[in-house]
Amino acid sequence: MRYTDIAIIGGGLAGSIAAAMLGRAGIPSILIDPHQVYPLDFRVEKIAGDLQLERFARTGLAESVLRSATLDGENWIARFGYLLDRQPSRQYGIMYDALIAAIRNEIARPAEFICDKVANVATSSERQKVVLSSGEEISARLVVLANGLNVGLRRMLGIERLVTSHSHSISLGFDFVPVGRPAFPFAAMTYFSERPSDRIPYITLFPVGNRMRANLFTYRQADDPWLRAMRRNPVETLNAALPRLRRLTGEFDVAGDVKIRPADVYVSTGYRQAGVVLVGDAFASTCPVTGTGTDKVFTDVAQLCNVHIPAWLATDGMGEEKITAFYDDPVKTECDAWSNDKAFSFREVSIGTGPYWQAQRWARFFGYLGRSWLRRLHSPLAASSAARPANRFRQRPHAADRA
Repeated sequence: MRYTDIAIIGGGLAGSIAAAMLGRAGIPSILIDPHQVYPLDFRVEKIAGDLQLERFARTGLAESVLRSATLDGENWIARFGYLLDRQPSRQYGIMYDALIAAIRNEIARPAEFICDKVANVATSSERQKVVLSSGEEISARLVVLANGLNVGLRRMLGIERLVTSHSHSISLGFDFVPVGRPAFPFAAMTYFSERPSDRIPYITLFPVGNRMRANLFTYRQADDPWLRAMRRNPVETLNAALPRLRRLTGEFDVAGDVKIRPADVYVSTGYRQAGVVLVGDAFASTCPVTGTGTDKVFTDVAQLCNVHIPAWLATDGMGEEKITAFYDDPVKTECDAWSNDKAFSFREVSIGTGPYWQAQRWARFFGYLGRSWLRRLHSPLAASSAARPANRFRQRPHAADRA
């Protein structure tokens, strides 16, 4: 029997951050994951925006981890084949396996890593027992379940999943390659849907090292033939869905496989229990289209490791009343509610067909354009750059380009 304060099950984003934070805080902990080196996986591929970076900073790991990422510096915003804005940008592109490797490099004693699978978990208001597939047993004061979409251990504890939106969205990831020239004219670009009937909110293009990575999002069912077409003929299928994209990118190709990941929106039930706490996707999921799942992970783990675990360890026991304090944490609940609301509102503003949603899309279109003009007025250097003729918005969209 090995003894520790915290046993963390799952070594993805949430679990690895928790182990690194607890090690820095001097709290004995053991991170358990079956992968010594995290494998290739289509998950988080960029960390972006001031709010998300601020949340990452609360973990104390952002500065060191982001050295392994690629900063774009500027992001083009476009729709209907027109460039609306060149925004100063703080997007950091990094593949998920590289992100986890960078975080795990920050894990130091008294935190430890064990490469193994968890076979059984037994919890109580005092100490928890974790049994590994090797037969080794770990006694911990608290178990942190950070094993993402895996449901086996949760069901062992009577924790179930309530799906609130089946196949809410589908994410596609692939390498985007210029044809006939060495590079694209932009550092990064977000290109919004041309027609709601295409059920595509946007495609985001961003650098990861010397590659241009594409994340394309769609609101379709997992068995939609369109997804098979994207796998077999991605360039032809993408050009049919976003025909004016080439005005900005020029001719392009897709290198390698197209990765496809459907996402349900769900919440856990029966999770208020002594001795165990759920973080990240183990607790609840959100829609990848919004990018807020990473915000939820950063918020969950920062509040748990900075606020609650130190307080819990200061007194005996690990009863349900302690665990409840984390789930009722106002910082956590606010982030959860914001993320969930955004999952459904973004879907409606992307594919809703009524007059209200059409008006919302046009408002965003002219909002981006207005911010671009204001930025040019306040910055002579930006005005000089933006005045270059290539692909600027110079006319009203054609009548057929309906929002």
